[in-house]
Amino acid sequence: MTRLNDFNEVLNGRKSVKVFDSEYKIPHEEMDEMITKATKAPSSVNMQPWRIAVVESDEGKEKIKEAFGFNSRQLTTSSAMVIIFGDLQNYEKAEQIYNDAVDQAHMTEEIKTQMLEWILPYYKSLSREGMKDIVNIDSSLMAMQFMLTAKAYGYDTNPIGGFDKENIAKIIGYDSDRYVPVLAIAIGKKAQEAHGSVRLPVHEVREYL
Repeated sequence: MTRLNDFNEVLNGRKSVKVFDSEYKIPHEEMDEMITKATKAPSSVNMQPWRIAVVESDEGKEKIKEAFGFNSRQLTTSSAMVIIFGDLQNYEKAEQIYNDAVDQAHMTEEIKTQMLEWILPYYKSLSREGMKDIVNIDSSLMAMQFMLTAKAYGYDTNPIGGFDKENIAKIIGYDSDRYVPVLAIAIGKKAQEAHGSVRLPVHEVREYL
């Protein structure tokens, strides 16, 4: 498979594709590689709150089709619809993450203890809305990195916010009190070229102070 190594080619080549080759299936090994690279994205105190459902089977797609409404074309033709959730109880992974950091010599045992003594009480004390703010930002960073990684692997994507976020967790069997949907990303081989788009000039969006 042809892959892109030049960052400008990846950045400028990424466009939102609406119709994919419905016959193409992404190998699990490759999907896992892309997700692994995407999850190198930064997150608040490294809690990595993203949880990822890769809906690729015909049965899985049919199950969520109604939830995607007018975006069902991307769902049905893509190799997979990657639904990114934020885990509101992500702090349950804190000890695992920080123990691994000590084992890999990224921090000392003392620093790990200090961090956990601060992080765990703070995260547990957050309101639902406060934690949602954190997981939405962190998971969005990972989502963008996933789309760029996918382009580097020769795939195209389409980020989708227009789906039934209120019910999608329940539909696929997730605990909706714990997992909040952030974004869905259709991924596959494009069957139609994406439209070009424009961006505001830098002087209209940037101010030096």
